[in-house]
Amino acid sequence: MTKLKLVPLAVAGLFLTACSDGFGDGLPADKTVDRGSDKKDLSQLQAGIWVDPNGCDHWIIDDGVEGYLSARLDRYGKPVCSGVAPPTQTVGDFKGGSKINDPN
Repeated sequence: MTKLKLVPLAVAGLFLTACSDGFGDGLPADKTVDRGSDKKDLSQLQAGIWVDPNGCDHWIIDDGVEGYLSARLDRYGKPVCSGVAPPTQTVGDFKGGSKINDPN
């Protein structure tokens, strides 16, 4: 009977561990820092724009190992749908600022 009570407790512990950043590896929770091989601030990388199937813009950065994507929003928090490119296409040198060669 006691073992059956410990199973939910163990499962809950695993779920709470998943909420930590890096499973206790000591990495900071700062999401503006690239933790890849070149380890630089994301502001040093170049962003481009990817247009989703609905025609709305998203900021995109690719450093060759990791990729970053976030919706492009106006100052009121609404999506920007500028028409800068056809849907599902990208514009800008979003792979720039990285020393890692990305053949795609």
